[in-house]
Order: sequence, then structure tokens, then C-alpha cells
Amino acid sequence: MWTGVLVAAMVVLAIGGQGAIRLLIDHDNRGLMNWVPGGFTGALLADLALVAIGLAAGAVAGARRREEPSE
Repeated sequence: MWTGVLVAAMVVLAIGGQGAIRLLIDHDNRGLMNWVPGGFTGALLADLALVAIGLAAGAVAGARRREEPSE
């Protein structure tokens, strides 16, 4: 179960990181965060929130995955 959470966390982390880097290079290209109000700052904060959520979920899933007994 934790492997699936870890994979999902890595996907969220990658999407947020890619969006933040793209936004820093091209300020007008907000990508998936185009719907977020606040312009550049709002989109950047939303991308960084995705990075933080993915990082936290990945850390928890990685720790719990090590505790699971192997089958």
C-alpha cells in the first residue's frame, strides 16, 4: 500500500517542481496553475505547495514502507 502512496507522492513532487521551474523561467506560462488567482505569486506558491505536499507524503510513505514486513 505504501508503495502506491510513494509513487503518487513522487508524481505530485515532480509536477510541482516542474511547474515552479517553468514559471521561474517564463513568468507568463502558469501551466496547470492557470486557474489559481494571484498571478505569478499565486501560481508559484501553489506549485511550491505541491512540492511540499509531495515531499512530506513521500517521506511518510518511505518511512512506513520500510516498516512493512516483506512478503
